[in-house]
Amino acid sequence: MDSGYYAAMTGLMARTQALDAAAANLANAQTPGYRAEREFFRSVLLGPDAADSQLGATVNNYGLLGGNSLSMAQGSIEATGNPLDLAIVGQGFFQVQTPQGPRFTRDGAFERSQKGMLVTSSGEPVLSAGGKPIALPPGEIAVGADGSISVAGGLVATVGVFTFPAGVALEAEGANRYVAPPDVKPRLADLFTVRQGSIEGANEDVVQGTMNLIMMQRQAEMMQRALTVFHTDFNKFAAEDLPRV
Repeated sequence: MDSGYYAAMTGLMARTQALDAAAANLANAQTPGYRAEREFFRSVLLGPDAADSQLGATVNNYGLLGGNSLSMAQGSIEATGNPLDLAIVGQGFFQVQTPQGPRFTRDGAFERSQKGMLVTSSGEPVLSAGGKPIALPPGEIAVGADGSISVAGGLVATVGVFTFPAGVALEAEGANRYVAPPDVKPRLADLFTVRQGSIEGANEDVVQGTMNLIMMQRQAEMMQRALTVFHTDFNKFAAEDLPRV
């Protein structure tokens, strides 16, 4: 009975965390550049002693939630007609300079500041492939598929599209901004296309996100009911069986 109680408890904890992630995904389904979070579960420890590992047994028996990871699936591309709106098709992130240091985003809703710099909607400089702020002189702006920016027919800079080595986990900072681990350096991406006059939406589908949320709620309710049953049985055992011992 006790093993069933712990199984239900860990199941409830896992579903509660997954429910939080599903709710956040659905809440940001209309946020440009948002990367949905997907839960993952820990696997049994590898190695010759894995079968005798208490941690491995706990993981196998009770399905502990390992955490959430960012989904790098492509979001939908929406045309806006604004020449400073840029969308990445493929891998990579734009890099912006903030007071806290470089940050990475797929939200390409950029603007020209009063000083003639390419900035985010919050006024933070967008960085070039060389890691420098981008100055935009007056004139018609054209952005190539490789991120090269031309003004009045003259090349002025190339907007940086950066990626990270496989396995590097970016940390979400706000709705659509991400920070890399301090010991990891970004590198220029090569498998991408920049599309001018467009914005990438969130990679979370509203319908699928709603279904996931409902499913997580039902699973969490099932675990709660199981805990209630075990709790009732424990109380019955304490009240009726223990006094006979």
